[in-house]
Amino acid sequence: MSLAYSPAPIGAIGADYGRQFTARRRATRSGSLHHTGAQVRRDSLEAGTFEDGFFVVPARRDRRMLMVARAALDEARRLRRKARAGEHLTIRERSIAPLTPAAIRMYEEICQLARVCAGKVYPSYERFVEKPAFGRRSVARVLRLLENAGLLIRQRRFERVDEGGAKPQYRQTSNAYRPLLAEKLLSLLPRWGRPAPSPPEFVQREADRQQEQTAMLSQLACRELARVTLTGPLADAFARLGASIDQREREC
Repeated sequence: MSLAYSPAPIGAIGADYGRQFTARRRATRSGSLHHTGAQVRRDSLEAGTFEDGFFVVPARRDRRMLMVARAALDEARRLRRKARAGEHLTIRERSIAPLTPAAIRMYEEICQLARVCAGKVYPSYERFVEKPAFGRRSVARVLRLLENAGLLIRQRRFERVDEGGAKPQYRQTSNAYRPLLAEKLLSLLPRWGRPAPSPPEFVQREADRQQEQTAMLSQLACRELARVTLTGPLADAFARLGASIDQREREC
């Protein structure tokens, strides 16, 4: 009697095992192994842990941000003509030159959301894609242009997922956005739209205050310095490290 076997079941078992192994070993873009195999992108912060210090309520009736953005678009057109003529662009000019009308429309949309939502802007990409002028790829591109020009800060976020597992699980969620009034673009405003220069006595008083603060911090032990300059879990970790350094210095 001869025994016959079919390679299909063995192949299927091998393929299934390979899929399970790959799912277990799937890593994030940073290279670290994630518990769920989900993708949490690099430089992401947990939602709900930083927003109070990130979002800023825009000033009422302050139109300078939109004025700067529109002036920057005109400046970008001029700089592109300058580059085509063979002239050299500075680093500041190279960050402004790629701005497009779509980028300025995106900036106006984010400013509008900031006014309506008291500065708390965290829409999804789908919210932007709903606009006729934007596709998903163009959204990512114009956001990068705004960041490079100094008109926007974008922070990636992730959130915890309660699925009853033994280990914490996370997933990527929408980014947080804060529109900016870039200092390098203020010169594009007319004189009446620029901020007034600080009085000389205020500048001197601020310089004296910073000098006194630096002198005070230089006299603190490592543990107290960590407590004064940092907050949260990072402060606790550095305080413990500073305490060990202080103990070692006392023993020497």
